[in-house]
Amino acid sequence: MPAPPLPELHTALGAGPPAGALQITVFIPSVDRHGQPIDQMGWREETLRVLGRLFRGATAFPPGRGVWRDDKTSGLVFDDTVMVTCYVPTAAFDPQAMAALRAFLHRLGREGKQGEVGVVVGSEYFGITEFDQEEVRHGASR
Repeated sequence: MPAPPLPELHTALGAGPPAGALQITVFIPSVDRHGQPIDQMGWREETLRVLGRLFRGATAFPPGRGVWRDDKTSGLVFDDTVMVTCYVPTAAFDPQAMAALRAFLHRLGREGKQGEVGVVVGSEYFGITEFDQEEVRHGASR
Protein backbone atom coordinates (compact mmCIF):
# COMPACT_ATOMS: atom_id res chain seq x y z
CA MET A 1 0.00 0.00 0.00
CA PRO A 2 1.58 3.34 -1.02
CA ALA A 3 1.99 6.14 1.54
CA PRO A 4 -0.69 8.84 1.45
CA PRO A 5 0.18 12.11 -0.31
CA LEU A 6 2.25 14.42 1.91
CA PRO A 7 -0.55 16.97 2.44
CA GLU A 8 -2.62 14.16 3.99
CA LEU A 9 0.22 12.42 5.85
CA HIS A 10 -0.54 14.05 9.21
CA THR A 11 -4.14 12.80 8.99
CA ALA A 12 -2.95 9.28 8.14
CA LEU A 13 -0.62 9.38 11.18
CA GLY A 14 -3.32 10.77 13.46
CA ALA A 15 -1.16 13.84 14.08
CA GLY A 16 -1.69 17.56 13.88
CA PRO A 17 -0.38 19.48 10.89
CA PRO A 18 3.41 19.66 10.52
CA ALA A 19 4.94 21.79 13.27
CA GLY A 20 8.10 22.82 11.44
CA ALA A 21 10.08 22.19 8.31
CA LEU A 22 13.30 24.13 8.98
CA GLN A 23 15.84 22.13 11.00
CA ILE A 24 18.26 23.99 13.27
CA THR A 25 21.13 22.09 14.91
CA VAL A 26 23.59 23.62 17.39
CA PHE A 27 26.86 21.82 18.17
CA ILE A 28 27.84 21.88 21.86
CA PRO A 29 31.52 21.04 22.37
CA SER A 30 33.04 19.37 25.40
CA VAL A 31 36.27 21.40 25.30
CA ASP A 32 37.47 24.89 24.45
CA ARG A 33 39.78 25.68 21.53
CA HIS A 34 42.78 24.68 23.68
CA GLY A 35 41.36 21.25 24.57
CA GLN A 36 40.34 22.22 28.11
CA PRO A 37 36.96 20.92 29.38
CA ILE A 38 33.98 23.28 29.45
CA ASP A 39 30.62 22.97 31.21
CA GLN A 40 29.02 21.01 28.38
CA MET A 41 26.01 19.96 30.46
CA GLY A 42 25.29 23.59 31.36
CA TRP A 43 25.59 24.70 27.73
CA ARG A 44 23.43 21.79 26.57
CA GLU A 45 20.69 22.76 29.03
CA GLU A 46 20.96 26.44 28.07
CA THR A 47 20.71 25.54 24.38
CA LEU A 48 17.58 23.48 25.09
CA ARG A 49 16.08 26.44 27.02
CA VAL A 50 16.89 28.93 24.25
CA LEU A 51 15.56 26.77 21.42
CA GLY A 52 12.54 25.74 23.50
CA ARG A 53 11.64 29.37 24.19
CA LEU A 54 12.24 30.51 20.62
CA PHE A 55 10.88 27.56 18.67
CA ARG A 56 8.71 25.47 21.04
CA GLY A 57 11.08 22.55 21.63
CA ALA A 58 14.42 20.86 20.97
CA THR A 59 16.17 17.55 21.51
CA ALA A 60 19.77 16.94 22.62
CA PHE A 61 21.51 13.89 21.22
CA PRO A 62 24.24 11.96 23.05
CA PRO A 63 27.82 12.98 22.41
CA GLY A 64 29.58 11.85 19.27
CA ARG A 65 33.34 11.98 18.88
CA GLY A 66 34.44 14.83 16.64
CA VAL A 67 37.41 16.87 15.56
CA TRP A 68 37.83 20.47 14.47
CA ARG A 69 40.87 22.03 12.79
CA ASP A 70 41.80 25.33 14.41
CA ASP A 71 43.21 27.29 11.48
CA LYS A 72 44.70 29.91 13.82
CA THR A 73 46.93 27.30 15.48
CA SER A 74 46.95 24.62 12.73
CA GLY A 75 46.07 22.13 15.45
CA LEU A 76 43.32 19.56 15.72
CA VAL A 77 40.87 19.80 18.64
CA PHE A 78 39.14 16.51 19.50
CA ASP A 79 35.96 16.52 21.56
CA ASP A 80 32.72 14.74 22.35
CA THR A 81 30.09 16.94 20.73
CA VAL A 82 26.42 17.08 21.71
CA MET A 83 23.99 18.11 18.98
CA VAL A 84 20.81 19.98 19.91
CA THR A 85 18.20 19.95 17.15
CA CYS A 86 14.79 21.48 16.60
CA TYR A 87 12.30 21.79 13.76
CA VAL A 88 11.01 25.29 13.22
CA PRO A 89 8.10 26.69 11.23
CA THR A 90 9.75 29.00 8.71
CA ALA A 91 7.60 31.91 9.89
CA ALA A 92 8.97 31.50 13.45
CA PHE A 93 12.54 32.08 12.23
CA ASP A 94 11.92 35.82 12.12
CA PRO A 95 14.41 38.68 12.72
CA GLN A 96 13.74 38.73 16.48
CA ALA A 97 14.34 34.96 16.80
CA MET A 98 17.48 35.21 14.65
CA ALA A 99 18.82 38.01 16.85
CA ALA A 100 18.19 35.99 20.02
CA LEU A 101 19.81 32.89 18.51
CA ARG A 102 22.79 34.96 17.36
CA ALA A 103 23.25 36.46 20.84
CA PHE A 104 23.24 32.98 22.38
CA LEU A 105 25.64 31.45 19.83
CA HIS A 106 28.09 34.34 20.22
CA ARG A 107 27.91 34.06 24.01
CA LEU A 108 28.69 30.32 23.72
CA GLY A 109 31.71 31.24 21.61
CA ARG A 110 32.97 33.94 23.98
CA GLU A 111 32.29 32.28 27.31
CA GLY A 112 33.17 28.78 26.09
CA LYS A 113 36.44 30.08 24.61
CA GLN A 114 35.64 28.50 21.26
CA GLY A 115 37.51 28.89 18.00
CA GLU A 116 34.28 28.25 16.12
CA VAL A 117 30.62 27.72 17.03
CA GLY A 118 28.76 25.55 14.56
CA VAL A 119 25.09 25.74 13.65
CA VAL A 120 23.17 24.11 10.82
CA VAL A 121 20.10 25.90 9.49
CA GLY A 122 18.18 23.89 6.94
CA SER A 123 20.92 22.05 5.09
CA GLU A 124 23.64 24.70 5.47
CA TYR A 125 26.44 24.72 8.05
CA PHE A 126 27.49 28.09 9.45
CA GLY A 127 30.72 28.40 11.43
CA ILE A 128 30.95 31.48 13.65
CA THR A 129 34.57 32.41 14.37
CA GLU A 130 34.30 36.10 15.29
CA PHE A 131 32.10 36.73 18.30
CA ASP A 132 30.13 39.87 19.11
CA GLN A 133 31.26 41.75 22.19
CA GLU A 134 29.30 40.95 25.32
CA GLU A 135 25.96 42.69 25.24
CA VAL A 136 24.80 44.86 28.09
CA ARG A 137 22.00 43.03 29.88
CA HIS A 138 20.43 44.55 32.96
CA GLY A 139 19.77 41.96 35.65
CA ALA A 140 19.91 39.04 33.21
CA SER A 141 21.97 35.96 33.81
CA ARG A 142 22.52 32.65 32.15
